[in-house]
Amino acid sequence: MTGTTVRRTVVAVAVTATLAGLTGCTSSDGPAGGDPTGSGGSTPSAPSAPSAAPPQSSAPGSAARPSPALTGPVADALRAVERATGRAGSARVESTTVMGSELSLKAVGALGWHDDAITGTLTITYTGGTTAETMRRLGTTAMEARYLPDAYYAEVGDEFADRVGGRHWIKYVYEDLEDLGGGTGAGFADQMRTTTPHQAVKLLLSAGDVRRVGEEETRGRRTTHWSGTVGGTTAQTVDIWVDDRDLLVKKVERGRTETGELTQTAYYGDYGVAVSAERPPAADTADFKELLASQGG
Repeated sequence: MTGTTVRRTVVAVAVTATLAGLTGCTSSDGPAGGDPTGSGGSTPSAPSAPSAAPPQSSAPGSAARPSPALTGPVADALRAVERATGRAGSARVESTTVMGSELSLKAVGALGWHDDAITGTLTITYTGGTTAETMRRLGTTAMEARYLPDAYYAEVGDEFADRVGGRHWIKYVYEDLEDLGGGTGAGFADQMRTTTPHQAVKLLLSAGDVRRVGEEETRGRRTTHWSGTVGGTTAQTVDIWVDDRDLLVKKVERGRTETGELTQTAYYGDYGVAVSAERPPAADTADFKELLASQGG
């Protein structure tokens, strides 16, 4: 495996864990796509990290103005959902993410949130896309991601571990993700630390066209379906399904990244569940920033 492939794969793992952690979609007007490591070459590439434009406005360089803050009865209903979901503190999560032709994955586990930081553990399975094929060739078809307030840890397979000193975990300190090549990582730290289920509600509260679709049955529960478009002209859509306790049961976000359409569907249940995320042994952990530096990143 070349140094370029190692660098690209390290970035691919970062993006995978970020997407699985329920990061909201963003527009396609952000930093230029292409090789996220700036390394060039013809080896299989990792997906570009999603642009990190603020959710209430379009991406940098766009002429669109921020959406007006939502007001009235709809806003009151959504704020009740935001408060209830925020107070719950944790939930079991099942999600699927499709990122154009680059990557599709599913994630299952439990996440907790406090002060908009996430903790918890997800099992992530690659289900398709060019990046998934690359990871499969490196002996990784699924991995565990552990989220802590300052960093997250992503597990890799034996074959890839052999290329990084035999270590099976990569540590990503959130601030270090800002250093991804070409500005791709700008805002990654803030995006990860604010990735919570009620973030979708905050997105809807920044929209100006939220509507109540109606009542539907979602996983055997009676829910109210809300839908809106976020981000001015970028046409990011957010749909949520809320039960009679004002808790999210389902969320669907659709938007675009540099590599194509990004769609994520998540289901939530067992609110208040106990959540744990242990740091892997230091002797079996490689630091993302040091790893890229050692590979010429």
